[in-house]
Formats: sequence, structure tokens, C-alpha cells
Amino acid sequence: MSVVHDASSLLALAFNEPGSDMVRPALRGSFISSVNWSEVVQKVQAKGRDSRQLRGLFEGLGVTVEPFRAGTAERAASLHPVTRDLGLSLGDRACLALGLEKGLTVYTADRAWSTADLGVVVQPIR
Repeated sequence: MSVVHDASSLLALAFNEPGSDMVRPALRGSFISSVNWSEVVQKVQAKGRDSRQLRGLFEGLGVTVEPFRAGTAERAASLHPVTRDLGLSLGDRACLALGLEKGLTVYTADRAWSTADLGVVVQPIR
């Protein structure tokens, strides 16, 4: 199953949080924006855990860290007007833009994303 993960999706798995059971089978062939990957690493480090082997672990499970390219950045910027009221961050919009670019479902722990018509399927993990 190919999906795009928000940072919250991979963090649920990394910290064995609710929703991790939904994330685990959706790893092989999946993607995460490098912007969101930075969030994952930062949160893991903030909890005092060693993040040096994290990318290798997730890549071994089938997750590709996708560079935040100019076109994806422009698509993320174009989402700002329709997501402003939801309070979505640049990282949130980077994830959604990658989902739009690849035509894939986006996995996130943020249920608010699924309330807006963004042109991409959003699957809350909890």
C-alpha cells in the first residue's frame, strides 16, 4: 500500500501511540516529505532518544524520504488560503502537497485535515 505519511503518523509508530496499528501495514512503498521527516527526527530527539539510525530503520521498513522540491513547495504554498482556518503549518501543507503530487492517500493523526476539501484523501490514524 502506497501512502504519504505526516510526521504524526510515523511518530505514532515510533512511540507506540494509538494509531500505530494502522500505520504499520502502510509502511512498505510509502513516502514522507523531508520537511515532515525533520519533524520526526526533532520530536524523537526532544524525547531524549537517539535518532541517528532512525532513517535507516524506516527506510528498511519501506518508507522513502522525499526531497521538498520547488514544485512541491509551490503546491504547499497554494494550499495556504484553503487551510488557513484550520491552522495548518508549513509541515502540514508539505505533507498534503506531496500527497497531491503523488496522487496518494495521506495518513495523519490530525483529524481536522479530513474536514477540508483539499483534493487529496486524508486518512486519520486515530
